[in-house]
Amino acid sequence: MSNNPLFAVFIFLLAACIVVPLASRFRLGSVLGYLVAGVLIGPFGIGLIHNADQVMDFAEFGVIMMLFLIGLELEPSKLWAMRKAIIGLGGLQVLLSSLALMGAGLAFGFSWRESLACGMALSLSSTAIVLQMLQEKGLLHTPAGESSFAVLLLQDIAVIPVLIIIPLLATNTTTNISVVHSEAFGDMPRWAHALLVLGVIAIVVFLGKYCSRHLFRFIAKSNLREVFTATSLALIVGITLLMNSLGVSPALGAFIAGVVLANSEYRHTLEADLQPFKGLLLGLFFISIGMGMNFEILLQHPLGLITTVILLLSIKAFILAILGRCFGLPNTQNALFAVALAEGGEFAFVLFQYASGIGVIGNEQAAFLILAVAFSMALMPFLMILNDRWVLPRFMSVLPQKPYDTIQDNNVPVVIAGYGRFGQVIGRFVTAQGLPVTILENDADQIELLRKFGNQVYFGDASRLDLLHNAGVAKAKVLVVAVDDPEKALDIVKLAREHFPHVRIFARARNRRHAHELMQAGADYFKRETFDSALSLAQGVMMTLGYRAFAMRCKAIQFKRHDESMLQQSFALFGKEESEMINHAKQAKEELEDILKHDQEDSQHHQHRNNEGWG
Repeated sequence: MSNNPLFAVFIFLLAACIVVPLASRFRLGSVLGYLVAGVLIGPFGIGLIHNADQVMDFAEFGVIMMLFLIGLELEPSKLWAMRKAIIGLGGLQVLLSSLALMGAGLAFGFSWRESLACGMALSLSSTAIVLQMLQEKGLLHTPAGESSFAVLLLQDIAVIPVLIIIPLLATNTTTNISVVHSEAFGDMPRWAHALLVLGVIAIVVFLGKYCSRHLFRFIAKSNLREVFTATSLALIVGITLLMNSLGVSPALGAFIAGVVLANSEYRHTLEADLQPFKGLLLGLFFISIGMGMNFEILLQHPLGLITTVILLLSIKAFILAILGRCFGLPNTQNALFAVALAEGGEFAFVLFQYASGIGVIGNEQAAFLILAVAFSMALMPFLMILNDRWVLPRFMSVLPQKPYDTIQDNNVPVVIAGYGRFGQVIGRFVTAQGLPVTILENDADQIELLRKFGNQVYFGDASRLDLLHNAGVAKAKVLVVAVDDPEKALDIVKLAREHFPHVRIFARARNRRHAHELMQAGADYFKRETFDSALSLAQGVMMTLGYRAFAMRCKAIQFKRHDESMLQQSFALFGKEESEMINHAKQAKEELEDILKHDQEDSQHHQHRNNEGWG
């Protein structure tokens, strides 16, 4: 039954549907969920599917598609702007990590050939895991994320020279290393092969830049979305086959094609069509890695395997941390950068198999290192959590803090804590009436930007009592709490209510629950941040459907009054049984429907009488 392709697909999807949501529920990330799912259904788990190699080649297509989509987001000008990070940071990482890991191999008694081959393979990191995790956490466009991407891109490029160097390390003297053996190209000198690769890449760039738009315009005229999707997939598959035939990393070729098409008017359509396939295939890739983990080696060499994984992670993280510091990454970003790229990569599987096939390393050694790389990849979600919860807070605690601003005029009627998109509207409206306002903001970058536009904003943490005193809350009439963080907003309200009982507290509420918590903390008035804008948009929707503007405005006023009344009433149930809250919400919904229904009937009745009068 396990040989049936449909059964295999069913097991893959079922395992992903069960395990991945559980991993995400405990904030372990989808990558670890896919790896665990692969272990469970693989030969060393339940054994539902026994051969991971059958799906690995297909699954690697997900990595290729991911790099194509990333390339679509990078215009050539942006890529050129990253050249320092790509060549400098990425090149030094590969070189120094290869040498350091080679040194570790020599220290353990391996030959220099074996050590160099393994060092080069282990210096590469997992493009799929790193980019997926950075995207999930929204960190891809941070300094650490952009530096990680630059290094990963250089690593993909480095696969080409590594594939050329490894055969030179073969001890088999009968191996002809002066030519490239290929069924497609025969015995070709290496210099000619390099020229051929460059020529093909140039052709891909030319076709993508000057011919692709005509192809996609022709396809788009058919008005058949499925044909456009098929064309997009055919483009990726064609590039993959072309690069494979040349012995070049398919992922690199796909990335180049994506960069070339970044300026295309069809870029967003390509992204929308390929995004679902990328997610599914990446999940398949991670599952196949989990299936391929050979736990018999772990049982045979537990201490050696654990030592290898720790050494790999430690050596690479140490080198990455030094390079990140040299290239100007701040400590908080540098820690993330070093942790994210410390693991081995998916290309190591290919390189170890290739090296063992031509006799550079033994088959058992290759299997051992493949498992070590797989374990290092599986540990990545835990290392990221460790960085978030332990490493980053320690860096934050020792970082030199910018001193808080000294507030000269602390005799103003209004103090605003938090000057983001919500607080700015309040501040602009109050100051437009000629009233002075003291503004506290804890984001130094935001303050610098606001001051460029002439705003008088002070750097300070409103959750500190001494700063509230300095800001003049004791003399103020109103304190507006407009910070983004709901927990910090509660802390400020509690602190102000305890020490400044006379001041009126107006607070920004994230949602209904947060509104209840603010009421409980002592806020005099709150406003849910999206309620009014959403209600205004709802009026527009109804008017577009043909309803009269005046009637919709009246109904919106009734809706708002009823909702605010119900919110006040539900405060008495806050913290009690959930069933009571649910029953109250159902009752409120029925009352609202009755109010709006009766109002509609009254409006129709009055309209009918008016029509009779005019008649």
